Amino acid sequence: MAEQPKPISPLKNLLAGGFGGVCLVFVGHPLDTVKVRLQTQPPSLPGQPPMYSGTFDCFRKTLFREVSTYRSGALAGFGLGKKLQQKHPKDVLSYPQLFAAGMLSGVFTTGIMTPGERIKCLLQIQASSGETKYTGTLDCAKKLYQEFGIRGIYKGTVLTLMRDVPASGMYFMTYEWLKNIFTPEGKRVSELSAPRILVAGGVAGIFNWAVAIPPDVLKSRFQTAPPGKYPNGFRDVLRELIRDEGVTSLYKGFNAVMIRAFPANAACFLGFEVAMKFLNWATPNL
Repeated sequence: MAEQPKPISPLKNLLAGGFGGVCLVFVGHPLDTVKVRLQTQPPSLPGQPPMYSGTFDCFRKTLFREVSTYRSGALAGFGLGKKLQQKHPKDVLSYPQLFAAGMLSGVFTTGIMTPGERIKCLLQIQASSGETKYTGTLDCAKKLYQEFGIRGIYKGTVLTLMRDVPASGMYFMTYEWLKNIFTPEGKRVSELSAPRILVAGGVAGIFNWAVAIPPDVLKSRFQTAPPGKYPNGFRDVLRELIRDEGVTSLYKGFNAVMIRAFPANAACFLGFEVAMKFLNWATPNL
C-alpha cells in the first residue's frame, strides 16, 4: 500500500458521502427524470401545495430523498467497517478486510433502500399498467402499511441484503485497489489526480453492478408480485425466471445499468474525495 491511512472519522465520512451522493445525482439523474416527475405528479388536494412547486424543487427533493442519504450511509458504514477492523488508527487493511468493510456498508443501507425501492417499483409498475392505485410515494407507503403492516413496506429485505452486501464489498474493495494501483511510485494515495479517481470510481461502479444485477432482478420481481405469489421467497422467483426466460434473464437491463454506472460512480467518488480533503483541511481535529 502506498501510504499510512489517516484515522477514520465517521462524521467526515457521512458528510463527504452526502456530497458524493449529490455529485452522483448531477451525473446519474438527468433533468429528463425531473421533467417526467413534473409531468406525472398527481393533482394536489384542496388547500394543500403540489408535490413539486417547480423544476428546482423537484430536483432538490429527488436529490436529498433518494441518493444523498443512501450514499452518506454507505460511505459512513464503510468507514465504520474499516475502523472496527483496525487495532490501531493507522493500521493498513488488507483487501479482504476492505471487502468486509464494504459488506458492512451494504447492511447499513438496506434499511434505507428496501422501503424506497419497494415503493419505487410499485409506482413504476403502476405507471406502465395505466392503473392509479397510489397517488405518490407517501400514499403508497401509507396504503402498504394499512394493508400489510410494516412487513409490506419492507418486503424484499432479504433480497436487498443479497444484492447490497456482496456488491458493496466489491464496490469499495475495487475502488481502494484501483487507487493503490494508480498511485505512482513514491507518491501518496491522497495525491491521486482527479482523472485517476474518476476512473477508479467508475470501474468500481461497474464491478458493483456486475455483482448486483442478478439479485436486483429477483428483488424487483418479488417486490412487485401480488401477495402470496412466491411463498418460498427468492427461490420461487429464481425458479420461475430460469424456467420461463432462461439464465440470461438474470441480467436484464445490463447495458442500461452499465452505461450509467461508470459516470455516476466516478462523479460520486470524486465528490467524496474532494469533500474529504476539504473537511480534513477545515477541521483537522474532527
